[in-house]
Amino acid sequence: MLFAIYDIINLLLTVLTWIIIIQAILSWLVAFNVVNTGNGFVAQFLTALDRITEPLYRPVRRLLPDFGGIDFSPLVVLLIIAAIRILLRGLLFDIAY
Repeated sequence: MLFAIYDIINLLLTVLTWIIIIQAILSWLVAFNVVNTGNGFVAQFLTALDRITEPLYRPVRRLLPDFGGIDFSPLVVLLIIAAIRILLRGLLFDIAY
């Protein structure tokens, strides 16, 4: 049962990781005018990604100092996700064995 719960949490963290990576890449493409935000589908997709990731970024942005135009909050959130995975795996093995 514990392994199943761990697998589900790990899957959700993996999906969240990919959402953050896709959102970061798309934000770069928008910044360099590679992606046309005038397209309705693209605009809706970017809005959906922003709504998913903004609650994760907001507390991190409050803690980080201003680095000018560079946003390090996706990197910090990815590091936090990696730390959560490591802690969950260690906790699972401690409980299971």
